[in-house]
Amino acid sequence: MSREREEMTDDARSELCELTREARTAIEWLEDSGLDGLPSDASPDEILAMLSGSHRPAAAPPARSAGSANDATAQRSPGPAMRPEDARPRPPIPAPAPPIVAKRTDLPAITGDELRTRLSVIAERVAACTKCELHAARKQTVFSRGNPDAELVFVGEGPGADEDAQGKPFVGKAGQLLDKMIGAMGLGEDDVYICNIVKCRPPNNRVPTPKEMASCIPYLNEQLDLVRPKVIVALGSTALKGLLGDGEGITRARGNWKVYRGETPLMPTFHPAYVLRTPTREVRGQVWSDLQAVLKQLGKPLPKREG
Repeated sequence: MSREREEMTDDARSELCELTREARTAIEWLEDSGLDGLPSDASPDEILAMLSGSHRPAAAPPARSAGSANDATAQRSPGPAMRPEDARPRPPIPAPAPPIVAKRTDLPAITGDELRTRLSVIAERVAACTKCELHAARKQTVFSRGNPDAELVFVGEGPGADEDAQGKPFVGKAGQLLDKMIGAMGLGEDDVYICNIVKCRPPNNRVPTPKEMASCIPYLNEQLDLVRPKVIVALGSTALKGLLGDGEGITRARGNWKVYRGETPLMPTFHPAYVLRTPTREVRGQVWSDLQAVLKQLGKPLPKREG
């Protein structure tokens, strides 16, 4: 075989390997996007366009090493010789439009009795959960309180002794302060929905471990997917980390809008328990400023703070 023909064959192999990598990458991207593979009624040109589109992960899967069995087979069986015109670079194929993936806000809202029924099903699963060690010492699980049809959700860290006894979040001293904060916003219990990152009390009210949080977060995500609040308030650093996986401290993060799962505005602020421990004018003023920002985001009037 002439040197020129060998070079053309090597170029063709390289191009085939590149197309294979692109195809594998594109298929993985389609699967990650929730699609079931390539459309069966697409023409070859349309499929090639999908496989060579720009909307795919930045990092391609690593190519096989030169010593792999498949590469060795390819070297033994180069296949038919390529014609010069077949080895020429192909013209670029226009990138297709990205697929339309329905967001939670694009789906029909579930409200009223149906919403409460679906939440109760999750609550029953939570009550039977033994995924982490927290279940061993609990008196009962703590799922939520308030109105699931509300636009505003408060998310805390986890139940304390009072919550473990009553089965509702934020019913102790920190909960009483939270209720005062909500009242200062001009809202009542029917205007909010309250829940926690973990549903069982950590021993001695310690901070939940990453494993415990990871076990419980899917339940919270299901709750929020059904409630679909317009705004979430993360109370403290544990709530912030659980909702966003964010390692930023609450002192730095508070007062700065975040986004939960790419859709829902989230305001981090201090946990009421911290406010009880540090009841300075500065801390109370920062929390009030955060809550005012929440009201403004919801399009509600800003009541004047007394005291």
